Amino acid sequence: MVVHPAPGHADGTLVNALLHHCRDLAGVGGELRPGIVHRIDRDTSGLIVATKNDAAHSCLQAQFAAHTVLREYRALCAHTRGPALDDEVTFETRHRRHPSDRLRFTGQHGGDRHAVTHVTVVERFVDGALEVACTLETGRTHQIRMHLSEAGYPLLGDPLYGARRCGDARLDGFPRQALHAFRLGLVHPRSGEAMRWEVPLATDFATLLDELRGAPR
Repeated sequence: MVVHPAPGHADGTLVNALLHHCRDLAGVGGELRPGIVHRIDRDTSGLIVATKNDAAHSCLQAQFAAHTVLREYRALCAHTRGPALDDEVTFETRHRRHPSDRLRFTGQHGGDRHAVTHVTVVERFVDGALEVACTLETGRTHQIRMHLSEAGYPLLGDPLYGARRCGDARLDGFPRQALHAFRLGLVHPRSGEAMRWEVPLATDFATLLDELRGAPR
């Protein structure tokens, strides 16, 4: 689901759904993005937080700006080139649109924004595929997808960053990037309580993970 209306997606977005259920959100966070303090990519499953009033919106915006919100993703990726990925690695790059492909972003051509992703290998599979946990220090557009792809480990099924391995039957019927927003932690804007949520892996992600685990060794 697209998070907020944009060219080509005037309706059917998360914002449309929020406004349907909470009709007093129109002024929260701005007219075009009521209640929205962060985004996840279209076709990424999992957790997102929205706010219902201006005080909550301002508080959570400040937490995101200070990089104190916990955002952990799970991803399935393929080793396509370069050295093996360490068990723990941090990608720290600049961030900008790719100079020759405006749909993609890159950390290899400069840019005035900072992007940091902490990656931990959860499980390795026989054919070089991996399950990884990715914790965001910053939250740039396509950040995880870009960092892993440029390291030689693009996400399985990713139509934009080159992870659709031709002839791999396991990807049949899996038309999206294998990325799931797994864990979210923040401080409640009113009570000050530290809160944390986890959501189970999406069904298609879990099925693909089972198929990777069942591959002949």
